Amino acid sequence: MAGHSKWKQIKRKKAVTDQKRASQWTKIIREITVAAKLGGGDPDGNPRLRLAIENARSANMPNDNIDRAIKKGTGELEGVEYQEVSYEAYGPGGIAIYIEALTDNLNRTVADIRHVLSKNGGNLGQSGSVAWMFDLKGQIEIGSRYDEAQLLEAALEAGAEDMETAEDGYTVYTDPSHFNAVQEGLRAAGIEWESAELAMVPKTLVAVEGDEASKLLRLLEALEDLDDVQKVWTNADIDESLVEA
Repeated sequence: MAGHSKWKQIKRKKAVTDQKRASQWTKIIREITVAAKLGGGDPDGNPRLRLAIENARSANMPNDNIDRAIKKGTGELEGVEYQEVSYEAYGPGGIAIYIEALTDNLNRTVADIRHVLSKNGGNLGQSGSVAWMFDLKGQIEIGSRYDEAQLLEAALEAGAEDMETAEDGYTVYTDPSHFNAVQEGLRAAGIEWESAELAMVPKTLVAVEGDEASKLLRLLEALEDLDDVQKVWTNADIDESLVEA
């Protein structure tokens, strides 16, 4: 495994403001609604919905919010029709960026993304221009309190492909088709995780430093601040010294 983008690690270090938390809840609610619409409102039979609910609870979202989002997805409550869409782009230094969105207005979304890119030294690419630089993987982030050897053994027994170790914990990678089985295997082994998602993992990382790294961080944050944008992936190996602890 080439290694996942440090963008996720950097986001962890940044303070979570009330505004950021509200934006996070908005994105999770959209995901719950779409997951319920596509796979039904029972999380036991809908792995995508189950994962979205777990992420909602990790974000301290009240159960009432979760229930309303599910009912909007199943049609029990009136709700907005969201469409899944992805965009491919380049950032400062030619860094690859893959953007996932849920939107009720495609024209608004692409205009907002194009504006943020142009304002921050990036540009929108054609379909397929950067997607080939990433692999779709299950990605499970686990804290550092576990023994590395024992965690690796449990992950591999559950069907994981690989595991990376960092100062603040571990990242377990899975084939998308084994993602839920690996989660269940880790849970059965008594292992809790901080986050789990299907991720666009870069095949190789590209180092970016200094002024270009600062510009790229501003661009990534501005993209994630857009309500329609769910996730932003990049192949950048960003200089973490630029981020205040």
